[in-house]
Amino acid sequence: MHIEPGVVDGAKIFLSYASAAALLATTAFAGARALREQGAATLAGRSLLAALLVFCSFEVLPHHPVGVSEVHLILGSTLLLLFGPAAAAIGLAAGLLVQGLFFAPPDLPQYGMNVTTLLAPLFATAALARRIIAPHTRYVDLSYAQTFKLSLAYQGGIVAWVAFWALYGHGVGAGNLQQIASFGGAYLLVILVEPLVDLAVLAAAKAARRLHGSALLERRLFAAGA
Repeated sequence: MHIEPGVVDGAKIFLSYASAAALLATTAFAGARALREQGAATLAGRSLLAALLVFCSFEVLPHHPVGVSEVHLILGSTLLLLFGPAAAAIGLAAGLLVQGLFFAPPDLPQYGMNVTTLLAPLFATAALARRIIAPHTRYVDLSYAQTFKLSLAYQGGIVAWVAFWALYGHGVGAGNLQQIASFGGAYLLVILVEPLVDLAVLAAAKAARRLHGSALLERRLFAAGA
């Protein structure tokens, strides 16, 4: 997911700066809480791993321009389950920034829109996870239905934000609506595939006994919540 240059420009782009600032502040708040609970080394390690995975999803995994944006297998719900919301958010913001600085400088003016589109659905998905996953359930024991709901929330949020930016920038013309529909249709495949990736990653974590209790992974992976 990368908003294409020119989708929102001129004075309108200042809205993306405001939305990004609000979500980065939310990330900082979540990071400060995680820092108190986990410690600096744990948060830094998780955030670094998340950023590396985000960078790989943008630069290594297949990605194609479709309509008003690009389709990526971002695996936001996977990051959330593995590392927790704070590290996942830091990883998404950092991975996106590194890609823009060193590999895709034309994307930097769209950083505000892109980081908003990544982080807003992440925090919404984290809130949903607290509602649909019982406290006694370990993440490694999640069902396809539960991971599908998380994926739908995250990827659906991305599609909604991309549609918002496109409509905000270019209005409701037929051509713009067609491009939005093309992007949304392409993302249906991601919504179906991501839960399978989540389950595969969770199964691998469950089988890897040496990972149990690792500070680099979210505690709820292997232990019931409070």
